[in-house]
Amino acid sequence: MSLPPEFHEIAKRVNNWGRWGEADEIGTLNLITDEVVRKAAATVRTGRRLPLALPLQQDGVQTGLIPGRVNPLHTMVQINHEMFGPGTVATSDDAVTMGLQAATHWDALTHVSHGGRIYNGRPAGTVTAHAGARFSGIDKVPYLVSRGVLLDVARAKGLDRLDPAHAVTPEDLDEAAEFGGVTVGAGDIVLVRTGQAQVLLGGDKHGYGFPSPGLSVRTPEWFHARDVAAVANDTLTFEIIPPEIEDLWLPVHALDLVEMGMLQGQNWNLENLSTACGEEGRYAFWLSAMPEPFVGGTGTPVAPVAVF
Repeated sequence: MSLPPEFHEIAKRVNNWGRWGEADEIGTLNLITDEVVRKAAATVRTGRRLPLALPLQQDGVQTGLIPGRVNPLHTMVQINHEMFGPGTVATSDDAVTMGLQAATHWDALTHVSHGGRIYNGRPAGTVTAHAGARFSGIDKVPYLVSRGVLLDVARAKGLDRLDPAHAVTPEDLDEAAEFGGVTVGAGDIVLVRTGQAQVLLGGDKHGYGFPSPGLSVRTPEWFHARDVAAVANDTLTFEIIPPEIEDLWLPVHALDLVEMGMLQGQNWNLENLSTACGEEGRYAFWLSAMPEPFVGGTGTPVAPVAVF
């Protein structure tokens, strides 16, 4: 099934190809300027820190729904090994095999393509089996720190968790921004809470993944209008699953990553952050969310930290 006219109309309105030059590989992260970072640093007042990552473990988020995206397999390669002879200092080393998007992660701009193209109009064929992403791999992101803004859509509606059939709309984002007393602006990293992580934390991995609330195909225009740098949420698939438009799978991925050049993140644990924002009485904070620089990676694990 080809992408419908509605998709292409939105794509034209949010397209950022060439905005930062033909050679650009990081898209909306260009919006995190020195001035944005200076202002973001001013949000730190108490030093309170909140980790936002899920544990990397073999009994992790993945259920086999996405082929090849395996939970971390952790193995010890040496245990208390006296490398330099008996009585010397002993070392323990380990290794891990995992999908780079197995748990809390960023999608690189090369994670999806459509019409044979990735961000900035480059051919999708520049992602290869041996080298991975030649352009716009996750290793091209030099830094990712900025003001974080929590849009707590569930709390704004007086709910612990959105209904699995709820598509988060621009109107929902406006409501959550008003609830939090924040104005989303250029260079912000927006975190959208649906409460869906509660299903996972309660032990139901399958229920967490499907069906799931998530972002509507209408939201990319909201983020584009505000020059948001990156967006993450607390679901497996980021956008609503099953999709709003029958048989149109992952349109938000294509609009965000390919057309807009905006990183998106999934499987972020926003539960404690929601509580902390309520206690602090503010929904903006310093956010450090540096990607691991896997060369050619189309995604990466991340261990984000919010600081109040």
